[in-house]
Amino acid sequence: MANKIPRPAPVSGDMEWFLNDRFGMFIHWGLYSLPARHEWVQNKEQISNEDYQKYFDHFNPDLYDPEEWAAMAADAGMKYVVLTTKHHEGFCLWDSKYTDFKSTKTPYGKDLLHPFVDAFRAEGLRIGFYHSLIDWNHPNFPIDDLHPLRDHEDREELNKTRDVAKYREYLHNQTRELLTEFGKIDILWYDFSYPSSTDEKTGKQFVGKGRDDWGSVELLKMVRELQPGIIVNNRLNLPDEEADIHTPEQVQPSEWVHVDGKPVNWETCQTFSGSWGYHRDEASWKSEEQLVKMLINSVSCGGNLLMNVGPTSRGIFDERAVKALEAYGEWMYLHSRSIYGCTQSEFEAPSGCRFTQNGKKLYLHIYDWPYKYLHMKELSGKIEYAQLLNDGSEVFLREAGKLGGSEHLGGDVDKSLVTLELPVLKPDVTVPVVELFLK
Repeated sequence: MANKIPRPAPVSGDMEWFLNDRFGMFIHWGLYSLPARHEWVQNKEQISNEDYQKYFDHFNPDLYDPEEWAAMAADAGMKYVVLTTKHHEGFCLWDSKYTDFKSTKTPYGKDLLHPFVDAFRAEGLRIGFYHSLIDWNHPNFPIDDLHPLRDHEDREELNKTRDVAKYREYLHNQTRELLTEFGKIDILWYDFSYPSSTDEKTGKQFVGKGRDDWGSVELLKMVRELQPGIIVNNRLNLPDEEADIHTPEQVQPSEWVHVDGKPVNWETCQTFSGSWGYHRDEASWKSEEQLVKMLINSVSCGGNLLMNVGPTSRGIFDERAVKALEAYGEWMYLHSRSIYGCTQSEFEAPSGCRFTQNGKKLYLHIYDWPYKYLHMKELSGKIEYAQLLNDGSEVFLREAGKLGGSEHLGGDVDKSLVTLELPVLKPDVTVPVVELFLK
């Protein structure tokens, strides 16, 4: 029997374009691009703000060309972008009037965000802002168990001068700036909440922050008032139904994502390597085949893929990232219609394959290229025509039980089977796709 495609409940955000476009670019860029050893370097190495200051003092992305970035994203087949306006380190890419810890005060001396938005918008991509709820630089952000100073001997004394209410006001003020000074913003990607808790086994307490610290209820209300239709993610520590999209991170779902037993709109965020920020010495870069399959897998389960790039401190994509984007672009040039507008299919894909579907067009992505014949269940009598998507060449169909259609199978034949007669030689593409036109 055909599968029932999940239908998430209606949400506040404008999901029509999001569910059509399917593929976006994530960009993590900040001061951490100078140490170039993970975007959490300040946390991992417990670096004080005083010692971290050297990166601010030497930040000068002289090769920054957002038009070049936007062109590479578009050429890769990406339709929207989400950029870190501020990561956990607290450094802001725009000329915020609420802080001096921003790009305009560095040796570079200029706003990075306005030209970015203009360039990507001109290239036809929708605009998303990542904004960290966390801020390790802000003097009123209380030191908690994720803070770089978590093990400082004077932690309690230092916290006496920190007022989360004042930080909360700062967070809200900057959100208002981002949503009023850059035109229409399509996505607001907050990151992240980590409420205080107690380990049931050990009794050890974890000190974190959640919805009350951020003022999440009021914050979300303001966001929706300032930008009606904006898509907001699920990291404000609010009830699940308040989120427009759910965001599994560095995880490849193998089925439609459900929360509390209910299907949701979802997007997996992934990296070319292991870290989000530029990491000079990291060697765990994914292969071209892995990257393409991550996109297919996401759409075949009804989700989107947000693939990250971490620019260098000079403002360019390093060669490994450029090659990865080119790999996407080469495949998407020939196969994008098996991604855009597609979702999980009502049919079950054969072993070693994935289906995506857009109405009466069914796309068979073949991971394990067979020798000549590929059998599909429950599609007998339902296919009008078949062709390889990379070159539009016809693929012969053989329906079980019909003259000349089952002699190659031998024995008893499942009458619901349709067999594709494929070329022996795999097409010279990363993942071949057969486009099936349904009756």
